[in-house]
Amino acid sequence: MTKFIIIGAGAAGIFGAINIASKNPDAEVVVLEKSSKLLSKVKISGGGRCNVTNVCQEPKELIKHYPRGNKKLKKAFEHFGTVDTVNWFENRGVKLKAEADGRMFPITDDSQTIIDCLLTECEKLKVDIRTKVAVESIEKTEKGFLLDIKGAEKIECDKILIATGGHNKLEAFQWLSDLGHSISEPVPSLFTFNLPKSSVTNLSGVAVQDVEVKIAGTKLSHQGPLLVTHWGMSGPAVLKLSAWGARILNEKNYEYSVLVNWLKSANEEEARQILTEFQAENPKKKLFNSNPFQLPKRLWEYLLTKSEIDEELRWNNFSGKKFNKLINHLIADLYEASGKTTFKEEFVTAGGVKLGDVNMQTMESRKCPGLFFAGEVLDIDGVTGGFNFQAAWTTAWLASEGIILN
Repeated sequence: MTKFIIIGAGAAGIFGAINIASKNPDAEVVVLEKSSKLLSKVKISGGGRCNVTNVCQEPKELIKHYPRGNKKLKKAFEHFGTVDTVNWFENRGVKLKAEADGRMFPITDDSQTIIDCLLTECEKLKVDIRTKVAVESIEKTEKGFLLDIKGAEKIECDKILIATGGHNKLEAFQWLSDLGHSISEPVPSLFTFNLPKSSVTNLSGVAVQDVEVKIAGTKLSHQGPLLVTHWGMSGPAVLKLSAWGARILNEKNYEYSVLVNWLKSANEEEARQILTEFQAENPKKKLFNSNPFQLPKRLWEYLLTKSEIDEELRWNNFSGKKFNKLINHLIADLYEASGKTTFKEEFVTAGGVKLGDVNMQTMESRKCPGLFFAGEVLDIDGVTGGFNFQAAWTTAWLASEGIILN
C-alpha cells in the first residue's frame, strides 16, 4: 500500500491530506503534527470567523496581493483559484459570504464551521491524524523516505508533503536545508507599527477609513483604513504596508519614520484650498468645534493641539505658521517607529523555501524528488484579506495532484 505522510496539521496540511486521500482512496494518508492542536491558525483567523478567501478572481489581479511569490503563483491560481475554493467548501455544505472589502467568511461567522468541515472530510476519507509527533529529520531512501521521529520509532513512507507553516528563525528550516533546499531568511510580515514615544497612542480606538501611510526615505506607501492602538498604529493600511516593506524594515532594524496623510492622497495645495474656503465660510467658528475634513473629533483636536493651536482660536484669526503647521500635520504627519510586534499566531512570516527549488505546477521539490511543499513553509506571503489562506489551499491542491501523478 502506498503511504503518504503530511507534516503539519494546519490549513495547507489538512487540505492537502483530504485531496490526496480523495484522489487515491487505496493509499494510507497520515498527518503528523508536532503540537496537540489541529488547524490552530484557522481557529483564530479573522477574529475567530476565518477569512477563508477573497472575492478577487482573476489570477493577474490576485497575484498583486502577494509581496513575495506573486509571479510564480499566477499559473497556480489558474489551476485552483478563489472560485475553486468557494466551490470546494460549498460542495461540502459550507456556504461562504463576501463582505464589502472583498474578504470571504463562512455564513456562520464561525471558524469552527471550517474546522468541522475539514476534519469531517478527514474522517470520511480515513486520514490518520497523529498529534504530538515531531519530525526531526528526513532521510531519502531507495524506496522513498525514512522519518526520524523525536522519542519514537522511525516512519517509512513513499512520498511526503511538508506543510509546517512559517517559522520565525532560520534554524527551524535546517532539516530542509539538509535536504539541499535554499531558504529565504524569515522576517515578520503583517505587523503593526510601534510608536512608543508618540502621544497619538492616547487616541487608541480611533479609526480613519481612508489614509495614506508611507515609510520615509523609501518608495513604500499604502492607502486604506488605519486604526490607532495603545501601542501605535494598525489597520489594513499599516498591515499591508508592513507586508510590502517586510525586508526593508527588517534591514532598518525596525527603526524608521512613518508619514501619514490623514486626507488620503490630497496634496498641500488641495488641503490649503479646502482650509481657506472653509475659513471664509465660517469666520466666527472655533477651530476645535468645526472640522472641514470630517476627521474623527478626537483626531482633529489632536492635530490642532499638535499644531499649537489654542482651543479658543476662531477661523478669522487663523493664519501664518500655525496654518502651515496644521497643513503639514494633515498631509505629512511624522511618527517615529521603534521595535517590532512580536510574532503572533495570526500574523504571517515572509521567508521560507525558495520557489526556485520547487516545481510550481506540482509543488514537488527540485532538490529531493518525492518531497512536496504547501503553504507558508514556502517563500510566499500575502497581505491581509484571505490571501494567505488562498495560497495555502492552492499550493496544497496542486501538491495533492502532483503527488498522485508523479
